[in-house]
Amino acid sequence: MVDKDKSRDRELGMDRVIDRRDFLNGIAIGAAGLSAAAMMAGCAHMMGATNAATGASTGDYPPTRTGLRGSHEGAFETAHSVRDGRFNAQMPRDTDGVYDLVVVGAGISGLSAAYFYRMAKPEARILILDNHDDFGGHAKRNEYMLGGRLHLLNGGTELIDSPRAYSAAASGLLTRLGIDPVALAESSEKEDIYDGLGPGTFFDKETFGADKLVAGGPGREDGEVVDWPAFLAQTPLPESVRLEILRIETAMVDYFPGLTSAQKKDRLSRISYGDYLSKIAGAGEVAMAYYQKITHDEWGVGIDAESALDCWGFGFPGFQGLNLDPGAAPRMGNTAAGYVDGGSPVFHFPDGNASIARLLVRHLIPAAIPGRGVDDLVTARANYAELDRDGAPVRIRLSSTVAQVRNMGAPARSDGVEIVYANAGGVFRVRANNCVLAGWNMMIPHICSELPPAQKEALSQLVKVPLVYTSVAISNWRAFKTLGVRKVLCPGSYFSSVQLNWPMEIGAYRSPRSPDEPILLFLVRTPCMPGLSCRDQHRAGRFELLTTSFEDFERNIRDQLGRMLSAARFDPARDITGITVNRWPHGYAYEYNPLFDDFETPTDQLPHIIGRKPVGRIAIANSDSGAAAYTDSAIDQARRAVDEILAMG
Repeated sequence: MVDKDKSRDRELGMDRVIDRRDFLNGIAIGAAGLSAAAMMAGCAHMMGATNAATGASTGDYPPTRTGLRGSHEGAFETAHSVRDGRFNAQMPRDTDGVYDLVVVGAGISGLSAAYFYRMAKPEARILILDNHDDFGGHAKRNEYMLGGRLHLLNGGTELIDSPRAYSAAASGLLTRLGIDPVALAESSEKEDIYDGLGPGTFFDKETFGADKLVAGGPGREDGEVVDWPAFLAQTPLPESVRLEILRIETAMVDYFPGLTSAQKKDRLSRISYGDYLSKIAGAGEVAMAYYQKITHDEWGVGIDAESALDCWGFGFPGFQGLNLDPGAAPRMGNTAAGYVDGGSPVFHFPDGNASIARLLVRHLIPAAIPGRGVDDLVTARANYAELDRDGAPVRIRLSSTVAQVRNMGAPARSDGVEIVYANAGGVFRVRANNCVLAGWNMMIPHICSELPPAQKEALSQLVKVPLVYTSVAISNWRAFKTLGVRKVLCPGSYFSSVQLNWPMEIGAYRSPRSPDEPILLFLVRTPCMPGLSCRDQHRAGRFELLTTSFEDFERNIRDQLGRMLSAARFDPARDITGITVNRWPHGYAYEYNPLFDDFETPTDQLPHIIGRKPVGRIAIANSDSGAAAYTDSAIDQARRAVDEILAMG
């Protein structure tokens, strides 16, 4: 993290007025003296006038809000007070009568659950509660007007992409929403906009001895052939380190002679990729720093906490001489295993999978999202006043944090569910015939006290992966054009990658074609603490995100971009015009890791299977319940949870 220096801050433009808000953020997690009502009242003041029962905001448009987003101020304080036993749920006010279904969580899983239930029961009354000030959960939309043009970027879930083929339920839902990923990719992705631009790597002076951006290096996911000697010759790395990297990337060395492919895979499943590179492939300290973050954007941890076998399955280097057979293997993690055999089609909406959430909302509440098809969806402006309309069959109530959920009567004989939630300074109670909990698993034991102890323990084991997706508006992208790069890997920097916005043309939406036009940049940070277990790294990263101010994020953004693009005269004080930091202390769903999880555990004893069991009229649906950080998992778990409820009659 960059140290605060007043003169350097002025150079970076920390004193400039840009499209941002400096919220105090997560320091409030320790504010034990504040009541839940007071904290929610503060949130209401920040957002504008709200209806105490419904939370309908008259403030600004949620997708255009900047500063600290994702898990934003006002979205987590009540949940933390519930976790810490400080929430006062006495004397809640009753609202709305009785619903057929209340869904807790307006992410893709929660919205899908409402969709599936309504398909089965068209006359059902459904209420969806969510703690954020926008719907979509992790599928968050960042929206800017730059140079008179709409610019979009995903603030969370990136794209339609899974290591497995989509199930009948998930693919069927996409089809009914009008989403054909293959056709959309063919018609909407405009790679020619970035003709001549490729990958690059930024070597920072703190890690590698000098600040230098080198174009033409590995893009990894692009599958291009890299001229490694030419690339390495431009780096500030010592000759000995260049030779180490060249060997890892190109040498046909069998480090396990005499073993069969199956035996090699077994050995790779039991060591980290970091140990494989350092102890077996002979990488030294500097070369290890070059590779340390290569896994961040896939699993949320560095190479010290991901198995070598998973990294082979994902196509990372160092295994080309092992002559491993194609296909998965025992003890192979969920993600890599599927990609070996192929996966789903891939498509990236301009706002990521926020478009899927918007299509679901359009189906549930047609007046909230105008238009009819996918093409007009991207530029449609949502009408948030329609989300929670009196008398509507489906209602979405934002800024509403659920504090208690319980069956009315013993779970085995339950005749309904009571839900208590906080909204705009008040505490409210609503009743439903059924309930789907579609938030993240770790919160469920705190709001549903009647769960069996073993189920609570199982739910607490699925620690979400923290991450930061940041949108940065810049006045032009001439620096990227001059340097010949569109995505830059930054192995030693605060943000591990920086890239130009995805080039898209869909409906009336157009990406900028001239480097003289404004554009959005996409920056990724995954907070880690190498050396700890996978789960402990996630816990440490969560704490970091909740205690990092927007000012610190901004300073690191400005410093990194300024240094990375300095050779092309990029000036962070002049050229940065807006910042949205989407921090997700509870981000990706946890996927089992062969280094830290017992892969011999029977399926019915796995934590996500135990954790998702229904309790009375309460079912559980989220990507955690599928132990897979993918949109199809969120949809599949929604389908399962609704089926469980329907089976109760």
